[in-house]
Amino acid sequence: MTLFVLLVALGYGAWWGYKAVLTVPISTVNACVSQPVTQLTPDQVTVRVLNGGDVKGYATEVAKVLKARGYNISVVSNTNETITTPIIVGATADSPAVKLVASNFPEGTIRPDNRNDGTVDVLIGAKTDKTLPTTGFATSIAVPNGKACLPKSQGSTTPSTTPSASKT
Repeated sequence: MTLFVLLVALGYGAWWGYKAVLTVPISTVNACVSQPVTQLTPDQVTVRVLNGGDVKGYATEVAKVLKARGYNISVVSNTNETITTPIIVGATADSPAVKLVASNFPEGTIRPDNRNDGTVDVLIGAKTDKTLPTTGFATSIAVPNGKACLPKSQGSTTPSTTPSASKT
């Protein structure tokens, strides 16, 4: 009986550790800064691209396209969530940054999560021609109240082209 309890505890610990490694945490320390802006452009938006599909390297591919369109890419990784159509995750559905990023993914859905760091996540899965079209996306968006919550740091990370064991 004691051995069974220890095995259950060990199994739970392994499962918890596996989930913790695959989950990219949402920052609560780096709250965004409200800044006066009338038009929001991609260079003012920080994006994390997370692969939830079976196509290895697809998050890196999408991140490169978004970077070429002017977005700041902070993270390219995987999500343990299975994604079929793109999901754009940000503070609110009405956030200008979320709407600007979502304009790149016509088949995407917006999922608000009340984050306070000003970043936007793109969860991608199945690779199709409609996922990230070459035309029809916004290059700026009006900010209705004249203020946008922008990330404290606008640093950009170029996605790595080095092969890895993960599917990013």
